[in-house]
Amino acid sequence: MIFKHLRISMLGVFLILSACAHHQELPFETIKTLYQGQDANNSLILRQTPFFLTHNSASTYNRIGRPSARFDDQGNEQIYVNTEHPVIYYLKRHFTTSKGQYTNLIYRVHFPMVPFSLIPFHLTAGENVGLMVVITLDAVQRPVLVTTVGTCGCYQSIVPTSFLPRDALPLKWQDKPVNVYGEILPSRLNFKNVENPSLLIHIRPNVHRVMDLEIVDKQEIKKSRHFMIIPAALAPMQELESIPINSGTTSFFYNKGVLKGHVKGSVKPWESLFMSLLSLDFFVGTDKVYADRKETGNPFYTSIKPWNRKTSDMWDFATFLKFWGWRL
Repeated sequence: MIFKHLRISMLGVFLILSACAHHQELPFETIKTLYQGQDANNSLILRQTPFFLTHNSASTYNRIGRPSARFDDQGNEQIYVNTEHPVIYYLKRHFTTSKGQYTNLIYRVHFPMVPFSLIPFHLTAGENVGLMVVITLDAVQRPVLVTTVGTCGCYQSIVPTSFLPRDALPLKWQDKPVNVYGEILPSRLNFKNVENPSLLIHIRPNVHRVMDLEIVDKQEIKKSRHFMIIPAALAPMQELESIPINSGTTSFFYNKGVLKGHVKGSVKPWESLFMSLLSLDFFVGTDKVYADRKETGNPFYTSIKPWNRKTSDMWDFATFLKFWGWRL
């Protein structure tokens, strides 16, 4: 029985590697779709909001939307992502290390789904999936780190900027592109000589993974004829806890039971099948709330190893950075 489970786990690892290695050719698009945050009350939040560049927006599942709720004909609650009204959710948090005080600006977006596919194999197939971007500012509000991660806690990356001192880099850090499970990201983001800098997130279609990061001039992007800019409302992340439904509200997340702290309707069957034994988490890959595990019981862990649940939890950002070798 043990060997049977081991074979299943090894198959899961193989499928992950093969799924990550196989990238479909991007569709040719004369004009690409770009989502831009709008109407934030907090000027810092608005100023640092990244652009989200998507591909193949003809397919609804490649569009950013608003998590929404409705009742079906039987009166059952349905949670879905409405792409007619895109939203970028934000959260501002502070943390302190031995070297100083920092501010995290956290941005969260959701897509209707990762579609089921065998060739290429979509391990993360499921509904209501999301992506999170964290911009870490130093004491004088300069971005020093950009962290990206799926809202399941998977495929996290940490990329330094030109404002980060060298003594804050990991000891084994190398100044070369980083391979994040098949996606190649830059070693460092350079803010120098950019008059109106803004972070641009390139999102791979279908699987909604970060495929590139770059610093662009905000005004040049707005003037370019190569992008169709779609305004996305900026909303506090707390609004995910009170989604309108009829005359009341409901949460985007389960608030009790074994799925507490997970996104409703977001169980990933393939990941549960192939990765639950390795992670000792049947709901591995299921998207989740970004919040204190002491309240949700659901750590936002970024390492699949069960013994790293606490130290790789992104909510405790100082500990999370230390776990991954950063010396802020």
